[in-house]
Amino acid sequence: MKKRIAIFASGSGSNAQKIMEHFKRNAEAEVVIILTNNPQAYVLQRADNFEVPSHIFTRHEFFDTDDVIKLLKNLQVDLIVLAGFLWLIPGSLLKAFPNKIINLHPSLLPKYGGKGMYGDHVHKAILDAKEEEGGITIHFVNEQFDEGEIIHQSKFKIEPNDNLEMIKFKGQQLEHLHFPKVVEALLKKMKS
Repeated sequence: MKKRIAIFASGSGSNAQKIMEHFKRNAEAEVVIILTNNPQAYVLQRADNFEVPSHIFTRHEFFDTDDVIKLLKNLQVDLIVLAGFLWLIPGSLLKAFPNKIINLHPSLLPKYGGKGMYGDHVHKAILDAKEEEGGITIHFVNEQFDEGEIIHQSKFKIEPNDNLEMIKFKGQQLEHLHFPKVVEALLKKMKS
């Protein structure tokens, strides 16, 4: 039986798209749903383009009910992938899917992680600190922002004249290259 992936995203969803592309013709696994807290998120269009069902939920549904957990359980989801999802994951969801929720962060954690540190906020902090290298971290999710066990890190060199857009571009190249492969490797490790 194919392993089943759910992807949570709050925005554009370029990483969600790369994962959907990667598993489109995969015999081992498939993306079964895209979930978002943002009715305007472009990721909904991307899901539509790949004929992957999507679900929009409210803050109340996510934090105060078991609706999202029930949906994921009904779909028999094996792995939850956070691809630019900005809310902290509630304890009830972590308990329902122990060690089965992963996130991608656009820095070399533990640097530049934590509440409010996402997207351009991270890239700007890296630029302001005059770091010589940037990178990405894929990690398991726990009760704290960006503090779960690290699964994978990749680095890129920051040149003296790199601007915000260049740092973002270099990071995204690594995200798009590694995120689908890490998801696949994790699924292979899971017991059938």
